[in-house]
Amino acid sequence: MTKILSAHPIDPLIRQRIMAALAGIEREHGVTVLHACESGSRAWGFASPDSDYDVRFLYVHRLPWYLAVEEQRDVIELPISDELDIGGWELRKILRLLRRANPVLLEWLASPVIYRQDEQWVGEIRAMATRWFSPQRGRYHYLAMANNNFRGYLQGDSVRLKKYLYVLRPLLAAQWIERGYGQPPVRFADLAERLLNDAALIDEINALLASKMRSGEAEYGPRQPRIHAFIEQELARNAIDPDYKRTDGDAAELDAFLMRTVLAVSSQQDQAA
Repeated sequence: MTKILSAHPIDPLIRQRIMAALAGIEREHGVTVLHACESGSRAWGFASPDSDYDVRFLYVHRLPWYLAVEEQRDVIELPISDELDIGGWELRKILRLLRRANPVLLEWLASPVIYRQDEQWVGEIRAMATRWFSPQRGRYHYLAMANNNFRGYLQGDSVRLKKYLYVLRPLLAAQWIERGYGQPPVRFADLAERLLNDAALIDEINALLASKMRSGEAEYGPRQPRIHAFIEQELARNAIDPDYKRTDGDAAELDAFLMRTVLAVSSQQDQAA
């Protein structure tokens, strides 16, 4: 089977800027970054030369933040600077999303490109993510993403070529779930190499990947006939599971994890002060 092209280009100087930005966030906001990763095309393995760095991080406040009466902002976002797009979510928000098996959060936890992470914390929350994974919600998320991108960007005779990959990846993720393989991998190549066996289709995908990796994000071109036909076939045969909004499970495990993490981080920060 032909290998699927894949690359995760991270400029060392950009990595240094990212690490400095994360340290600055901790100082300015009084938080501890537990996990920081790449999302988007650099994590998926098909970045263009001018692709942004989509840095996503998960963080926790010290104990007093959680004892305030008023609801407080649970995201931190830096202004987009050059090619850096940096944003993060707070621990309680993370666990609420985990309870709903949020696919975006699960992808951040499984990203192949890691900038920083607390090994013990990440190990625990990844184990919980496996238990809380919902095939219904995951499949709905990926099919909706594929359908929206296909209808919105791939209807003309000349199309924005990178959008084919933004349809193919969620379609294959939905197929991965449908086959009972569990949570889909983040890398597009891992999905394609396990699920695709049409050599002509793979060749066309590899040509598209090669084009995207050497060209700009905005490149247009003619429809890709085999890819287009594959997408139409997959969208036609897939229906949204009406049970995707099933009731959430018992949050006691998540509540205990929240308390344990906040107290541990607060204690560490007090000792370091």
